[in-house]
Amino acid sequence: MNDGAPIEEVDALLIGAGIMSATVATLLKELDPSLRIVVFERLTRVAGESTDARNNAGTGHAALCELNYTPEKSDGSIDCTKAAKIMECFEQSKQLWSYLVERGLCERGSEFIRSVPHVSFVTGAEDVAFLRKRFALLQQNPLFRALEYSEDPSTLARWMPLVMSGRAADVPVAATRSSLGTDVDFGALARAMFARLEATPGFDLYLDHDVRALEQDADHQWRVRVQDETLDAPLRYRAKFVFIGAGGAAIDLLDASDIVEGQGYGGFPVSGMWLVCRNPDVIEKHHAKVYGKAKLGAPPMSVPHLDSRFIDGKRELLFGPFAGFSTKFLKEGSYLDMPTSVTADNILPMLHAGIRNVPLTVYLIEQVLQSTEDRMNALREFVADARTEDWTLEVAGQRVQVIKKDDEVGGKLEFGTEIVSARDNSLAALLGASPGASTSVSVALDLLEDCFTERMQSAPWREKLRAMIPSYGTKLADDEALIDRVRAHARATLGLDA
Repeated sequence: MNDGAPIEEVDALLIGAGIMSATVATLLKELDPSLRIVVFERLTRVAGESTDARNNAGTGHAALCELNYTPEKSDGSIDCTKAAKIMECFEQSKQLWSYLVERGLCERGSEFIRSVPHVSFVTGAEDVAFLRKRFALLQQNPLFRALEYSEDPSTLARWMPLVMSGRAADVPVAATRSSLGTDVDFGALARAMFARLEATPGFDLYLDHDVRALEQDADHQWRVRVQDETLDAPLRYRAKFVFIGAGGAAIDLLDASDIVEGQGYGGFPVSGMWLVCRNPDVIEKHHAKVYGKAKLGAPPMSVPHLDSRFIDGKRELLFGPFAGFSTKFLKEGSYLDMPTSVTADNILPMLHAGIRNVPLTVYLIEQVLQSTEDRMNALREFVADARTEDWTLEVAGQRVQVIKKDDEVGGKLEFGTEIVSARDNSLAALLGASPGASTSVSVALDLLEDCFTERMQSAPWREKLRAMIPSYGTKLADDEALIDRVRAHARATLGLDA
């Protein structure tokens, strides 16, 4: 990696200018303002890939309405473990955002977060029974006690008039609703966080800069070669810590690092598409995120929902997402991303995962082959009188699901997120997609606990963390008084309704 360019020394080098790098950098600078941090983004804009609002399959995930977070087991029981964890994570996110808004992140929380009720909606006797049982179980957790349940069509019509309009009266229906739900524009949030960071000494963000090579020295520091695309010039950095938060590109960068812990990982890309409403009269009739149940074999990101969104401050209405397939790992990536990611280390896990997930492949093919009318018929399961001329199809972002080695089955496809850290904690990569940005704060905290263990256990850092995130280090569900306190603070600071 000796090209003659001068070497710049930094404490932390972050790859990718999305919500994860923004969160990791923010936490590090708050905990130690003296750190020298640099972020590189290959695009010419911040939050241009998965963090962008139009590329997100859903925003404000808190497990209030997403039924795939409470799966029903073969014995009929419902597992609420993941829902409880995600709710805890989202509450941590709101606490950090409240702290930042109080310290000048932006003038108003409504620049990136707004109250939008979260609704789970099902039809048919079997799914109604499932939702009723799910509601009863969630009620046992104080984080979910504000959840409402109803099977009364008139009540449901008040909650979601557009969905109930024209619906057959002889089909059982049920819904849960939470006024704690929010819509988060993570693109706006990431841009605000980076703007605040750029005003901080010891921080630099470089757009249109592509990380080309990573190599570790004997002293465990990383030599990183970066290409300045604006000048077509190489740059060289030496970093004590590297974070790969580059979305789908993280697979290849992790492989380039050559750390043992990164061997055997592969990626399976899944794209998405939205039906976007263009009729303002229809948009005004719906103010909720209404989630249904995913079809058998569908990936978690394809749970159908009719979604009220605020993008760049403008109210919008989206339905989907519809799944698709592309060999790109990024929306603005290359069709060679997936083929060139195959290595001697991951080819067997990828083959085993492919064999075990034939139904997913079939599902994706069916989704790709759908016609406009097929997609409109799916929408009409939510909006019975939807008109084709009111909706247009738009491509959403790319997600790369993790494929990893498995001792029992050779390789398996994971739908969550995973932090892969070097044994010496000098490098970490974030892989995966769901639940994504809503848990960015808790994921960043896990990463810091892995890679900055000694400092995270020190009194100064723990005191600062509790100032930023009052529930840090405790299980929020075990302290109802703390739940009330942090929610009241977020409500007042972020301008939320509940």
